Amino acid sequence: MNLKAKKRKKLITPVKKHAGRSNQGKITVRHRGGGAKRLYRVVEFGQDPVDIQGEVVSLEYDPGRTANIALVKYENGALKYIIAPQKIKEGDKVITSKKAEIKPGNRMMLKNIPVGTVVHNIALHPDGKGKIVRSAGSGATVLAQEEKMTHLRMPSREVRKVVSDCFASIGEVSNPEHRYKKIKKAGIKRKMGRRPVVRGSAMNPVDHPHGGGEGKAPIGMPSPKTPWGKKARGVKTRKRKQTDRYIVKRAAKKRRGKK
Repeated sequence: MNLKAKKRKKLITPVKKHAGRSNQGKITVRHRGGGAKRLYRVVEFGQDPVDIQGEVVSLEYDPGRTANIALVKYENGALKYIIAPQKIKEGDKVITSKKAEIKPGNRMMLKNIPVGTVVHNIALHPDGKGKIVRSAGSGATVLAQEEKMTHLRMPSREVRKVVSDCFASIGEVSNPEHRYKKIKKAGIKRKMGRRPVVRGSAMNPVDHPHGGGEGKAPIGMPSPKTPWGKKARGVKTRKRKQTDRYIVKRAAKKRRGKK
């Protein structure tokens, strides 16, 4: 095994499955289990290495995420996986720096990114790793620069302020066709680790608030409820957070039946 193969092997590691169970062995997330074996790709979401140019060696599929990933070889010999943006190809040069050229794959501070640029893999703290806008086909747009804050329009159309010293990668995330992918049979879901979900109305009253009745009966109560009796529609579930003060404009509510 050559040196490059050894370095690449370090970027792929096995992950133990928990099937929706907590550290006590109790099911905390329902309908999980089974699934095809997958190896985790160690992706660099942060800024390592800085000011060292790299070359895209290959574009690869990652079973653990919707986006594709790119293997980058840096001038210091390091191999890293990064989230592959759209329009990037093998042989392209990328770099992470406080200020860099505006092209897909480069990573730089938000304060140095022009208004109107689309970015992804955005950090929420100056020294932190990218936390948001990492899924296939997503991208946030830089709307304005205001003192120490940058205004971003998120994929949800929400406008949010982020500290200008935070890093972000240029371009939209690759694999935008993922949203059109159809799950054509139940076996695909099983391979994804998702077990069958039974309708509450098909259960007995002891098992679900919607259960019981003769034949195909309605739910028999004013509003739908969860298996634990809590209202399941038209109820706000999001708790207020300290970061709410960074929201400039909330995301528009989606109309039922429309995308």
